[in-house]
Amino acid sequence: MGFANELKNQTAGDWDAAVNHPFVDQLLDGSLSDENLRRYLVQDYQFCDAFTALLGQAVASAPSLPSRLVFARVLGAFASDENTYFQDSFNELDVPEADRTAPALGSATRDFDNLMRSALATRSYPEVLAVLLVAEWLYGDWAARAGDTSEWPAHAKHAEWIRLHNNPEYNAWVTWLRDEFDAVEPADAAARERVAATFAEAVRLERAFFDAALMPADAAI
Repeated sequence: MGFANELKNQTAGDWDAAVNHPFVDQLLDGSLSDENLRRYLVQDYQFCDAFTALLGQAVASAPSLPSRLVFARVLGAFASDENTYFQDSFNELDVPEADRTAPALGSATRDFDNLMRSALATRSYPEVLAVLLVAEWLYGDWAARAGDTSEWPAHAKHAEWIRLHNNPEYNAWVTWLRDEFDAVEPADAAARERVAATFAEAVRLERAFFDAALMPADAAI
């Protein structure tokens, strides 16, 4: 068993709860309300800065040019396809500019942003990968539940979010990221423990973030 699967198994309770969360159920069947989708997307968009910086740090700290180029390609795709989805959805959901750029952050959003920036500050390739891997792998797992495209919800605001996390390129990226993480498993016990703790906290916060999306607006802050 590789390091990635070992850590996933150790966090199975939170991982499975996130992948099978009621928020995901509603997204996949198209019943997610505009109010809850709007709240989720506004908060999720606030991660874009830290996530972009994490990808940049991965480019800087990767051990080889081939690895750097993978992250560089993903960085470019993230800046185009995913940002376009956010802007199109914000327009459809009538999200005001202030909520796009400077909303009140929920506690799960603040905590996850802090985790990303803490990993970024370490300049540790395994710790940066731990956060990236959880964010990408867990989303790939829930999106895989959507099944065949004929079963996806009709509205683009739901279906496009699934497509962004369930397509051959994305699945190959997650597999590569998992293999890369396994390849840089720290030999030092203390470093390994730190990476495992970062991974576990990222999984916990993914679950908390979905919880917050279904809470009344005031309760999620």
